[in-house]
Amino acid sequence: MTHFIQNLVDQYGYLVLGIALLFEFLALPLPGEVLMTYVGLMVFKGDMNWTLSILTAGIGSTIGMTLSYWIGYRLGMPFINKYGSRFHFGPEKLKKTSLWFESYGNKLLIIAVFIPGVRHFTGYFSGVTRMPYRTYLAYSCIGAFVWTGTFISLGKILGPKWEQYQHTITKYLLIAGIIAAVIFIMIYIVKKYRTQLFEMLIIGLTKGVRTFRSLGKVKFLVLISFAVFLTLFIVMAGLVQDFLAKEFADFDDVTRYIVHVVFNEAWGTWMSGFTYLSSLQVLLTISALSLIWIVIKGKDRILETKFLMLVLIGGEIWDVGLRRLFHRVGPNNLLNSFPSEQTLLTIIFLGFATYLLVRHVSITWFRTIAFLLVIAVSFLVGISRIYFDIQYPSDVVAGYVFGGVWLSLNILMLEIYRLIRNNKVNFLT
Repeated sequence: MTHFIQNLVDQYGYLVLGIALLFEFLALPLPGEVLMTYVGLMVFKGDMNWTLSILTAGIGSTIGMTLSYWIGYRLGMPFINKYGSRFHFGPEKLKKTSLWFESYGNKLLIIAVFIPGVRHFTGYFSGVTRMPYRTYLAYSCIGAFVWTGTFISLGKILGPKWEQYQHTITKYLLIAGIIAAVIFIMIYIVKKYRTQLFEMLIIGLTKGVRTFRSLGKVKFLVLISFAVFLTLFIVMAGLVQDFLAKEFADFDDVTRYIVHVVFNEAWGTWMSGFTYLSSLQVLLTISALSLIWIVIKGKDRILETKFLMLVLIGGEIWDVGLRRLFHRVGPNNLLNSFPSEQTLLTIIFLGFATYLLVRHVSITWFRTIAFLLVIAVSFLVGISRIYFDIQYPSDVVAGYVFGGVWLSLNILMLEIYRLIRNNKVNFLT
C-alpha cells in the first residue's frame, strides 16, 4: 500500500496528497505520516513546493474531518440508542461525555491528530456528541495544519535520510502525543476532583492533622505539583530502563541529524550564547535575584529561603550523584554525560526561581510569559549541547526529566509544608 501511494504521489503529486488525507479522516487505513514525510522528501528534491504541500495536506485533512463530523452529527442519538449498548456507550454516558467534551475535548483535537486510531474517529465522535461545529472546525483545523506541517517539514529536513529515519520519528511523535494527552487528562481530573484528591493526599501524608480549612490556591498547587512529579517520576523510570537496555541509539542518531541540518555553521555564535545561559554565573545570579525577591515580596521569607537553598544545594548533589551513578561517556569522550548537567541545573535553578516569582503574582499573562521563558531557555540550552556534539540528545532529555523530578518534588514539599503549618496555626487558634 505504501509503495503504491508513493508511486501515485510521484505521478499526481498534490492531488493524491489531499485526497489520501481526506479519506484517512474518514477512517480508511492509509499511511498518512509516511505519505507526508515522503512528500517532504519530494520537497527536498525540488519536485514539490513546501508551502503548497502543507496547504494541500491541511485542506484535505480539514475536509475529511468536516465530513466525518457531519456523518457523526447525522447519526446522532438514533445510532447510539440502537448500537451504543454493543460498545458500552449508552445515552446517559453520551450525555456526560458530551458535557466533558464541550468543556475540554476541543483542546484534545489538536493532540489527537498525532495518535493513529484516535484521529480517525474524533470527527465522528464530535458530531455525535453535538460539539458546536465552529468550535470543532477551529481546533481540528489547527490540529490538521500542525500535524501536516510537522511531518512534511520533517521529510524535507531528513531528505535522503527519509527512509532510514521516518519510522523512528513517527514512533517518538506518537509517544509524545500519547504523553501529552495523558497529561491533559490528568490535569482535567485534578481540576474536577481536586477536593477528593486533596483529601486523599493529605490523609496519606499528614495523619496527625485532623482539621483543614479552605485554602483553594495552595491546595491546587499541591495537586498540580504532585501530578507533575508523579508523571516525571514515571518518565524517569522509563528513561533509566531504556538507558540500561541501551535503547537510545535511534533517538540520538535521528535527533542529532535533525539538529545539525536545521542549525548550520552560521548558528555558532548564537549557540555559544545559548550555552552561556546555563553557566554558573547566570544561574547563581538568577538565584541571588530570587533571594532578593523573597525578602521583598515573600510571605514566608524564612521558609522560602530554606527551600531555595535546599533546591540549589540538593540539585547540585542530585546532578553529581546521577552522573557518577550512570557513568556514561558522551560523543566527544566527555565523562559522565548522562544526564546533562546543563539542562538539569537550568531546569532546577531557573524553574524554582521562576516559581517563587510567579507564586506571589496574580497577573495571568505574566505567569504565562515566565513559564514559556523557562521552557524556551531550557530548550535552547539543550539544543546548544547537541549542536556542539558535547552531549547526546538522550543526555539532554534526561537532564530535563531528572531536573523536573527534583524541582516538582521540592515545590510539592514546600506547598505541603506551608499548608500543614498554616492549618496547625488555624487549629491552635
